Amino acid sequence: MGAATVCGVLAEMRIQGLGVIEDALLELHAGFTVVTGETGAGKTMVVTGLHLLSGGRAEVSKVRTGMLKAFVEGRFTVSGVEGAERIVADAGADIDEEDGSVIALRSIAVDGRSRAHLGGRSVPVGVLADLSEQLIAVHGQNDQLRLLRPAEQRAVIDRFAGEAVAKPLKTYQEIRAEWLAVIAELTERSTRSRELAQQADLLKHGLTEIDAVAPEPGEDGELSAQIKRLAAVDELRAAATEAHVAVSGSPDGDPDAPGALGLVSEALRRLSTSEDPVLRELAPRLQEASVLLSDVGAELGGYVETLDADPALLEKVLARQADLKRLTRKYAADVDGVLAWADDARRRLESMDTSEEALAELAVKRDSLAQQLAAHAVEVSAARTKAAEELAAAITAELSGLAMGQAAIDVTVERRPAEHGDTHALAIDGHAVHAGPDGVDDVELLLRAHDGAPPLPVHKAASGGELSRVMLAIEVVLAHADTVQTLVFDEVDAGVGGRAAVEIGRRLARLARTHQVLVVTHLPQVAAFADQHLVVDKGMTGGVTRSGVKNLDPSERVRELARMLAGMDGTETGRAHAEELLAVAEADKAAFETKRKRGKKK
Repeated sequence: MGAATVCGVLAEMRIQGLGVIEDALLELHAGFTVVTGETGAGKTMVVTGLHLLSGGRAEVSKVRTGMLKAFVEGRFTVSGVEGAERIVADAGADIDEEDGSVIALRSIAVDGRSRAHLGGRSVPVGVLADLSEQLIAVHGQNDQLRLLRPAEQRAVIDRFAGEAVAKPLKTYQEIRAEWLAVIAELTERSTRSRELAQQADLLKHGLTEIDAVAPEPGEDGELSAQIKRLAAVDELRAAATEAHVAVSGSPDGDPDAPGALGLVSEALRRLSTSEDPVLRELAPRLQEASVLLSDVGAELGGYVETLDADPALLEKVLARQADLKRLTRKYAADVDGVLAWADDARRRLESMDTSEEALAELAVKRDSLAQQLAAHAVEVSAARTKAAEELAAAITAELSGLAMGQAAIDVTVERRPAEHGDTHALAIDGHAVHAGPDGVDDVELLLRAHDGAPPLPVHKAASGGELSRVMLAIEVVLAHADTVQTLVFDEVDAGVGGRAAVEIGRRLARLARTHQVLVVTHLPQVAAFADQHLVVDKGMTGGVTRSGVKNLDPSERVRELARMLAGMDGTETGRAHAEELLAVAEADKAAFETKRKRGKKK
């Protein structure tokens, strides 16, 4: 794999065993790259591979017949892209120190198992999805259908507006979560007041019983040890006394029972008076033993003195143990568990107050949060309304460049009325509106096909070809609002031809001045504007269809464009037309680049 120099782009992608593609390597560059090929050659597998690298669903049917696994490997440059660098670091993956790139790998086995790797580390598929969100955006025909949904149209405005909507919307969502929690608690206390009151009585009774005993942490274990000691005081005294005599000797000084300490002292006396240096050297060690025995004897004597029989104390401790056992039979296995139950009971009682004062306090809190929520909802709506005007103007301008000069886009932002019985109703300006998770607004994209035409929903006002151009215009506008560097367009030019196709190619080429653009297309007018032309070539080997990807040189590119011109690759006319397309596209790109550079100087 070669070097990558631009931050945030897909430098290379390798596909093995995916669909009709046996093994293909795509070397990609910054700018505009187009992928073409005959129907059935497998050019859509390029986009399928990107979806897999982006953490998309793995379908076993995509594994090439006769192969056990399909692999898609991509090398992304992530150096300088903060979010991507953080994801790679959190995954413990390695970034190439030379070019700041990281390798992502996705595999699908015929048994349905899917694996993901990043920078040499096995990772959950979700990590690849998170990484792709920072680096790549795929736009296809499925996205066109998705963008026709109201929720997606609202998401379009929010994406276009950026922080202007995201910041107040985040605050709105935080306040809404608190507001809903208070509503739920108030409803719970109001509707279950009798049941909660009964539960509260049981909890209070338990706490009264526990507080009357007032157990201490670990007390049951301490009492058990104390009872054992008190019950066995005679045996303990006998054992300790005998051990004390064995160590220190008879208390009445009986010379026949000197004890270990007396014997050691006698041995020490004999060694100390010996004239043999070897024996004298043993004396210090006996001295140490004598000191140790003396300490043990003293401790045994002290222990014996503490062992006084106390029947009254034993009875008292047994009674205390019985009190604790009553608690452990009812509330938990041990005293520590009983104390934990009491703590939990107190917390539960705090949320079970069903008195009128408590309910009134919750109602006040609910209303206060509702006022705050309404204020933030209005702020979100205002930001969306402003963004809607800017978005509509930007899309309309793009449509003018896509041979739809008379068409115009309106983006409406209206508050959604609350239905009867709506538990999420919020009062704003005297009207009840539905406070949803994304605000109180309904957003719709409307198209006026020409001057004087009424604004209608896009899918009703546009023909098939016009719909493709409207969606492309939206995607181009959103691309400038996107932070990702790589944009992929999968046959969004379907149903378009002629002048409109040329305008689409021109728009994509201009977009590629600021982004890496990868386009799968069947239109020669679009392909002519590319900086790099890849073709998915299908062939037969031993009766088996195999496809690969080839980077075309200028002469090969002319032949491919001529083929795309209704199969005219074998005619002089076709090649001449292809060369003319390339010349027009190159002249257009050069003029735009000159104009762009002049604008920068100003």
